[in-house]
Amino acid sequence: MAIEAVIWDFGGVFTTSPFEAFRRYEVERGLPKDFIRTVNATDPDANAWARFERAEIDAAAFDGLFLEEATRLGHAVRGAEVLPLLYGDLRPRVMDALKVCKARFKVGCITNNVPTGHGPGMAQSAEKALAVGEIMGLFDAVIESSKAGVRKPDPRIYQMMCELLGVAPEACVYLDDLGINCKPAAELGMTAIKVSSEDQLLADLAEATGLAF
Repeated sequence: MAIEAVIWDFGGVFTTSPFEAFRRYEVERGLPKDFIRTVNATDPDANAWARFERAEIDAAAFDGLFLEEATRLGHAVRGAEVLPLLYGDLRPRVMDALKVCKARFKVGCITNNVPTGHGPGMAQSAEKALAVGEIMGLFDAVIESSKAGVRKPDPRIYQMMCELLGVAPEACVYLDDLGINCKPAAELGMTAIKVSSEDQLLADLAEATGLAF
């Protein structure tokens, strides 16, 4: 089936990966490598992170619950110390690629986010929020987990996007920096691209769409 839509994750796709900031924090604090990711991956559908992304708890509750979960795994880390690590630097070349795709296809964004910061990209500054707002204004549809009450990798959120765009999953390219979020997209029939770097993203997207970036 011909491609009709390109669906994008936000963090780690339009911005540098928060995992880089996690690792710097872990090194500075003498924590085991990937400790924060381990906390987030433990009981992933019901932990503090999942509940915050579905807006079932607020930032204050997340702070305490994350601390409890981290402490059970051996190291006391507050949720309030993790949140500032989420906001990466914007990637202008990926923003340009979105504009090229929009001229040819429908475009949508599915983002797991939390009800904090400025806007869907959870930007820490008003200046960055303006840039995020410019990106979000290009999409034909945006689904934020904190507003929809459902988060990736729940298959429903991908199906919701297909309904909003009026396309079949088989006619979609999907980009995300997490393999666990790419898997359900691929199972639905989307062409899933796991993003590991900016260059790789642009190369794989060019191959999937036939466009030049």
